[in-house]
Amino acid sequence: MKTRIVWLALVLTVSGCGDRGATDVADGQLTADVETNSESSNNVAETPPRDIGRLGADRGLISRTDAATPGYVFYNPLNSDTTYLVDLDGQVVHTWTSELGTSGGIYLLDDGTLLRAGVDAEAPVFGGGGQGGWFQKLDWNGEVFWEFHFANENFRPHHDFALKPNGNILAIAWEAKTVDEVVALGRNPEEIPAAGMWPDWIVELRPVGTNDAEIVWQWHLWDHVIQDFDETRDNYDVVVDHPELLDINVGHLPEPITEEEFEQQRAIGMAPSNATMNNRGSDLYHVNAINYHPELQLIALSLPGINEILVIDNSTTTEEAAGHSGGRWGKGGDILYRWGNPANYRRGQEEDQRLGGQHDVSWVTGDSPQDVRLLVYNNNVPGAEPPQSAVYELALPLTETGFELEENAAFGPAEPAWQYTTDDPMDFFSPFISGAQRLPNGNTLVTEGASGRFFEVDRDGNVLWNYMDPFSGDMKNADGTTPQPVGPFIHGTFRSTHVPADHPALAGKNLQPLDPQPPFYQPPAPAD
Repeated sequence: MKTRIVWLALVLTVSGCGDRGATDVADGQLTADVETNSESSNNVAETPPRDIGRLGADRGLISRTDAATPGYVFYNPLNSDTTYLVDLDGQVVHTWTSELGTSGGIYLLDDGTLLRAGVDAEAPVFGGGGQGGWFQKLDWNGEVFWEFHFANENFRPHHDFALKPNGNILAIAWEAKTVDEVVALGRNPEEIPAAGMWPDWIVELRPVGTNDAEIVWQWHLWDHVIQDFDETRDNYDVVVDHPELLDINVGHLPEPITEEEFEQQRAIGMAPSNATMNNRGSDLYHVNAINYHPELQLIALSLPGINEILVIDNSTTTEEAAGHSGGRWGKGGDILYRWGNPANYRRGQEEDQRLGGQHDVSWVTGDSPQDVRLLVYNNNVPGAEPPQSAVYELALPLTETGFELEENAAFGPAEPAWQYTTDDPMDFFSPFISGAQRLPNGNTLVTEGASGRFFEVDRDGNVLWNYMDPFSGDMKNADGTTPQPVGPFIHGTFRSTHVPADHPALAGKNLQPLDPQPPFYQPPAPAD
């Protein structure tokens, strides 16, 4: 039985069904370079005839127009110890290096500090993609002047984090829950992994000194669940009447695999450290993005495991965040808004699902400051065949008192206010990671994460700048796994970020191209 290498990444995401847009990207059709497996998972569509990682593509700057937004782009390939800052000519002008692999989130602060989340390669228990455990601040010269370790057998941060204007960090973390604890909250025992579950915890950290931080606020998803599976258990109620709560029985365990198949995934780098047969599915929700709206004090979260984005209130106290009242929006820590899969709260059908394994939800402003919107990278557009990605901009039904929701209806909008995708599905697709950043002029920087492709589009979908990451790395944990399970996607990048030319962090800095330029990455030759 041959392993379908390129397509294995889809096992990590949830594919589904929906509409596609109509904007073209100037890229040629790609062809497959791997053999397919005749035995495929029920959750995975047929293998598309293309190289999802674009391993055969040219690398570096592909195209640049005069309309490209002035500035720079920074990013860190997931297998690399280096964060690169490149100009619009594709030239590297600055780098930072770290001994810690990246878990995803990286931010350039106004004073030139690079704030990043790093991998604790020795942290126990948690074996999902996006593993973290460290937070670091590096100065412009790459010297670490603050770092904080935050992981043990009970919790571990992962993926993204958000930075508040006061300098506090909003982090995503897993919490370990035993099988008995999960059963007590009313989940179907047949849908619980042997290792229990890892629901998500949002924790606000205030950096202290050079190696510490204080928890100043926290929110637990576990405090806001409902179920109608077992009336003898906690949280039993009518799910459709409570869209503010998460049905604990939403989401299913992954399709069973054999030990041999599991070892094959590990061998090609698709299994993270600590991954076992017993904890497959423990990371059910897999929150992979967090973004903060400072004026509204709202937090947006992406839960690709159930194909939804959620909004919660950060104006509450920690006590209020554990309950159902209080805070600016009066709902405590309950879900204020959700979009992408209304069947999760029984107000839609399978055909109403709009998101599939999405990443990088972020707040953007529409036509006026009162026009509040969200931008999200939709990795697997439901119904697209072959699979295709899209970027959606959602105009939210937000009033001064909260999010509008009609009785027994799903949250709006019915359709995105704007979307980017391609006429030819072959031109734009990444089954995992990826992102989209709205620029001040209304353009969007898109990260096609699996291939390491970053490109800028305008509102009409014209590609103004197109760059293919030429770098990677060969970082390894002590157990031989890579910092993140990117497998054959050697240029895989969690997200790229545009930095305006007038950004305060760049003031007075030498931004001439490095001489010599870092060499393009050449993967090791296969063993005989």
